[in-house]
Amino acid sequence: MHVLFKSRHPHAASLRDLTERRVRFVLRRLVERIPRTEVQLSDVNGPRGGIDKRCQVRIRADAAGTVVVASVASDWRTALDDALARAGRLLMRLWRRGNDSRRHRRASTFVRRSRADTLVPTVGAAKPDPRSFD
Repeated sequence: MHVLFKSRHPHAASLRDLTERRVRFVLRRLVERIPRTEVQLSDVNGPRGGIDKRCQVRIRADAAGTVVVASVASDWRTALDDALARAGRLLMRLWRRGNDSRRHRRASTFVRRSRADTLVPTVGAAKPDPRSFD
């Protein structure tokens, strides 16, 4: 998996190594299915402060296409962790939907009845004929 880090803010640039480690840790279960991940950190309000640190994660997955998740928080680390957690949950949900083997197993165990079979009333369970066991 290739991790691309983008940021124009000087304080965010110091988080490059941490960002790459966090991306690899959070997406470790799906590393075979994700060829490229882009993480962009930006400061929304600039020097005014406040809850304005934005992290956008764009993941190019083989089966799910491109997934984009953004998070805004008061500091870089929280925004990064929130965005990565949401992206990981979303990718796992998409992967499980595509590979739901329970749906295929359940459909194959049911026996379809014809319309004539459903119209026959059943009063009770059929009792075995005692003469057939002799």
